[in-house]
Amino acid sequence: MSTSRRPGLLTDLGAVVLTLVLVGIAGLLGKWQYDAWQASREAEARDLTGIAPVPLTDVMGNDDPFPAPDLGRPVEVAGEWLDGGFWVADREQGGRSGYWAVDPLQMGDAAVLVVRGWAPEPEADLLAVTGEAELTGWLQAPDGSLVTDDDPDDDVFPEIRVADAVQRVDVDLYSAYLIAQEPADGLEAAELEALPTPSRATGIRNLLYAVEWWVFGGFAAFIWWRWRRDATAPEISPSAG
Repeated sequence: MSTSRRPGLLTDLGAVVLTLVLVGIAGLLGKWQYDAWQASREAEARDLTGIAPVPLTDVMGNDDPFPAPDLGRPVEVAGEWLDGGFWVADREQGGRSGYWAVDPLQMGDAAVLVVRGWAPEPEADLLAVTGEAELTGWLQAPDGSLVTDDDPDDDVFPEIRVADAVQRVDVDLYSAYLIAQEPADGLEAAELEALPTPSRATGIRNLLYAVEWWVFGGFAAFIWWRWRRDATAPEISPSAG
């Protein structure tokens, strides 16, 4: 014979309240860690293109590696144009394919490559530039897909690579290039090539903590359910002899 059983009202109510508190705390802490994960990714992917420009030397030195967090930052440079300019093929502008005009600008003992603008066809007169210049440009990282140059002897490159460009000048080059905000005469403004994107590992610890807290909340709910089921299960009485 079996008889139903039920925990006392206070015990039952206390278990429910405790479970709700634990699940609520776990949910809130998980949400907090999830928000921290999103904030980390948004901070890494922030768009710097509209902030006030700073001197390039405040962001990096000529021997420094490219500062990834400053991708797209406006920087100011002043110096003298050098020979050794070149065109970069297959660059989009308003849906049209064309070329970038790139020239080295010397600042002290080093030079930085500057995209002075875009043109539908590579013309020598548009590439030639001399004298001193002051300009503002967006900081970009050199290309690195190692596309093969079909004709290394001409002035048209498939990418902007410092290792290739340094052979055309007599000074060191910064491990970065600039896209000028104002195009040179005869050229159109070049479109930004890259903006920062968060890596997969950005804030991953916060995301894992969030999942851990939510699992804990689910486990607390499961423990309450299991206790409630066992506490209310019918009790089997021994048979009378």
